[in-house]
Amino acid sequence: MKNGIQYGELAKYYDLIYSWKDCGHEARILRDLIRRYKRSSGVSLLDVACGTGKHIQQLRDDFECVGIDSSEQMLAEARRQVKGVEFRCANMVDFDLNRRFDVIICLFSSIGYVGSYPTLAKTLRNFAKHLKEGGVVIIEPWFTKSTWNAGSVHLRTYESEDLRIARVGYSGARGDVSLLDERILVAERNKGVSYFRDRQVMGLFEKERFLELMNRAGLEARYLKRSLAPRRGLYIGVKEG
Repeated sequence: MKNGIQYGELAKYYDLIYSWKDCGHEARILRDLIRRYKRSSGVSLLDVACGTGKHIQQLRDDFECVGIDSSEQMLAEARRQVKGVEFRCANMVDFDLNRRFDVIICLFSSIGYVGSYPTLAKTLRNFAKHLKEGGVVIIEPWFTKSTWNAGSVHLRTYESEDLRIARVGYSGARGDVSLLDERILVAERNKGVSYFRDRQVMGLFEKERFLELMNRAGLEARYLKRSLAPRRGLYIGVKEG
């Protein structure tokens, strides 16, 4: 058994595990929101927790993109798939790129990995520090306590001629965090079967508190029901002048 937490060992299978995601459709929503809320004049964009770079791949024709992620393995996949874009290994809580951007996106509920309200506050201040005046940050949240389905189980599969992936998991909770305990089987032609365990701990942040922390960070904040994924919505913050 291998530990694949945060998709180190599993990075090369990540896009297959999440092959159901339509990043093209999501990018169209993001462009519309950026046009609506951004007040700065530039086109620089930072993708925080960029993963394998799928959203940057969709947005790079309209924006000057930079991607950061805490996983070197995920960044290796991003560099392989998306040429000519700067990708850097950095933690969303305390990264320092010594520049500011017109747009910051943090998608696919990656913000949940900060785990606690004090760390969330620090992360949001860091986002604001890296935004130009009038720039916009778009954050796709994780679940709240009331929307998290503790005790549930899930299964997703992927199939191709030479590859099969089965991902089964249990959703638990403890206080203000969700606990995802998953097992992933990967069977490859002429290679055999690999078995991974992935355990993820993510903060369950309430909407009112999240908005309060965004405003304290100097971001004119709002929550939109419009969503990239069911039941999650989006947080929008504009850097105050």
